[in-house]
Amino acid sequence: MESGRSLDSVIAAVDRALRAVFAPASLSRAVPDGGGKAHDPLPEGDRRESAALMRVNHTGELAAQALYHGQALVARSAATREMLLEAARSESDHLAWCEQRLKELAARPSLLNPLWYAGSFAIGALAGLMSDRVSLGFVAETERQVEGHLDRHLGRLPGADERSRAILESMKAEEVAHGARASAAGGAPLPPPIPALMRRAARVMTDTAYWI
Repeated sequence: MESGRSLDSVIAAVDRALRAVFAPASLSRAVPDGGGKAHDPLPEGDRRESAALMRVNHTGELAAQALYHGQALVARSAATREMLLEAARSESDHLAWCEQRLKELAARPSLLNPLWYAGSFAIGALAGLMSDRVSLGFVAETERQVEGHLDRHLGRLPGADERSRAILESMKAEEVAHGARASAAGGAPLPPPIPALMRRAARVMTDTAYWI
């Protein structure tokens, strides 16, 4: 019975991965618009900058799903697993928002998204294998770093791009809530070297996704 459940979990994880990386993201909630119309034209330089930033954020949301999927696969408790999968579903909405905005900006996602997903899934699974408390602490730290990342992007977005700004602000509020929930559920603080390594890995991904 246990091996059957394990096989089912692996099959479900593979299905989630294929859907996240290769299927068009589905919208379960309307894209935040901030009062700005989806197709309001931007000057070409502003369009390119917004597109590059939203490509990075699309990649970040894909990586966040991968982290949660990896952690959920190896979670000890059903409550922790469900919390992680619920957070992943929210990140799926964020992914769809970013994907829609990229289309509106006549831009494409990162060509390396399968690589980002695979690497993030492995990191998430490794964190989850340590313990549920470490896994939840990893969520809290990830969301703290994502909050800072979104703040930086909000500062870099062209002023006229109200649509992208509304998306990032909505994402930020929900990322903060994910982190707070993980901490309240018993997430353990991570040793100082780990957050620093996480920041370096995220920097490689975001710097690359900006261009590719």
